[in-house]
Amino acid sequence: MVSDRIPPLISAQLTHLLAHCPFSIKVEQMWSGCMNSSLLDHFTLVIPFCLDYVRWDIIYNAIYPLAKPDVIFGPEDEHFRPYRGTIDSKNALTDWNSKDPTRLLTLVLELRDYQKKRVAEVDDERLKFEISTMLSREGIEMLMSSGLDKPEEVKFAVPLLDMDLNKMVLGSTWRHQQKIYLQVIYPVGRKYSTTPSAPRLKLVSSPELKSWFCVEESRLPAWLDGMCMAEYLPTLEEMLENQIREAVALVEVRRKFITALAPHFGRPIEADPVFCRKVSFLASSGTFAFLVHISIPLQFPKQQPVLVLQSSQHFHSHNVPIKSPIMNDYPWSPRWETSEMAERIFDFLVEECLNFKRYCNETMLQQR
Repeated sequence: MVSDRIPPLISAQLTHLLAHCPFSIKVEQMWSGCMNSSLLDHFTLVIPFCLDYVRWDIIYNAIYPLAKPDVIFGPEDEHFRPYRGTIDSKNALTDWNSKDPTRLLTLVLELRDYQKKRVAEVDDERLKFEISTMLSREGIEMLMSSGLDKPEEVKFAVPLLDMDLNKMVLGSTWRHQQKIYLQVIYPVGRKYSTTPSAPRLKLVSSPELKSWFCVEESRLPAWLDGMCMAEYLPTLEEMLENQIREAVALVEVRRKFITALAPHFGRPIEADPVFCRKVSFLASSGTFAFLVHISIPLQFPKQQPVLVLQSSQHFHSHNVPIKSPIMNDYPWSPRWETSEMAERIFDFLVEECLNFKRYCNETMLQQR
């Protein structure tokens, strides 16, 4: 929410930027830079770019709100001078109109586009070649960064996989389109050689995707000597497609496991119906009632579920139910049928719940 301490003309531009920007931009801080300290006219924008963030300070003058703003770039953009040499050219600042609420958004988008032009002008034969092989891909972002203590480098954000990930899991409620990207970082300034070094590579995905498929667990294919991105990307995408198909199949494996638990624990009181990652049951041993929380990893059955017991009758002094430490040291084999996995967990908890009851009673005694 924009502060009422911002002058109306400036506030209208900032509000429009936050509401209509095609990417998730944020205001990190606001402060006053004019004689009237009650007015806010300086803002730090946090702008997503190439799977990272850049910070730009937008400097207005609250006393003269009709004046165009200045922009101060962060340390990583120390040498970024987008309008240098274009004094007579028309751009978002020469065409500034403070009464138009869309002008700040136009300026931010234009400055991002200038980053692509800056990368294209880099005097590095290898980078020029790599750019020429990747430009046919839609949605690629490019960013050149440098600073006092680090050399120039170019970052690419390359969208991967021509498939709708949102439709891969039945019943998923993701509001935003899920994506997987490859971040590629090349150093600038090295002469082209017959065997250039491999760029730094990192897989990045939409945060929500981690509930179903974790790219951090994917091992990137080896970068061979003399390889370029046009050769590397098809191999990487083929690997990811196979892993995604496996992730879809594993959802059903986890679902069958949850179903196999019901004959032993009864109907779940809570369960994850989409990704089948969690399930909870109400259980009892004599008069002792407790909850059984089972967390199922993405790599199930290679990785065994984690168990936590929660008492329904014992509470800490601040009214929080007493829980057991996490348990994953029970008998397990990924080669068992799901029915045997469920039976082994049940047999383990028949004994373990007695230990948990003693633990709860001892904890209550210590609180007295």
